[in-house]
Amino acid sequence: MNKGEILVIDDEPQIRKLLKIVLESNDYKVIQASNGTEGIHLAANHPPELVILDLGLPDISGHDVLKELRNWFEKSIIILSVIDSEEDIIKALDSGATDYLTKPFRTGELLARIRSSIRLNQGVELQQKIFSDDLEIDLTSRSVFRDQEIVKLTSTEYNLLVLLARNQGKVLTHQYLLKTIWGLGAQTETQYLRVFIAQLRKKLEKDPNHPAHFITESGVGYRFL
Repeated sequence: MNKGEILVIDDEPQIRKLLKIVLESNDYKVIQASNGTEGIHLAANHPPELVILDLGLPDISGHDVLKELRNWFEKSIIILSVIDSEEDIIKALDSGATDYLTKPFRTGELLARIRSSIRLNQGVELQQKIFSDDLEIDLTSRSVFRDQEIVKLTSTEYNLLVLLARNQGKVLTHQYLLKTIWGLGAQTETQYLRVFIAQLRKKLEKDPNHPAHFITESGVGYRFL
């Protein structure tokens, strides 16, 4: 049973060979590119279910490949790189990476993250409602309920909530949230986020001082659970 097609963009032949063996033995179809230009071309002509992308490519930066793909490719992109600096991880997440895994990696963990990312693809495509414990978000009517009672949110509060909820469990950086909700010019205005996250906690958390849904990732961003 074919679980979907995965595009691997990596310049190391040994890594490509290993990934091909691991992925095909788990019923994924694999296509491969040894540089960024080839990877972009393959993704455009044969859009895969998921992309595994190395940052250290020989022709163009993996960060630039990620940005180019995110202009039109909406499905999951997992960064698999030897680069493990906090700056690069945050930069990749800001640019739209779904997940980040460093080399050397454990194949079991990679497969788990692939399964999670593919479920995220399917969930975004099919979801009309999002449920989380006592919360319900109806994406069709733009309505939000807590304990089955409707909660009135401003347009910005709702947009921020949906962005976080569509990425349940994933850390979204301050810069990504600010850019997506308020635009490119607001990427340093972190006070916007503090105010609106506080408002969402007040309206949607049982105990705003001990949030169960809107989790702060210190120095990085926020995660919705």
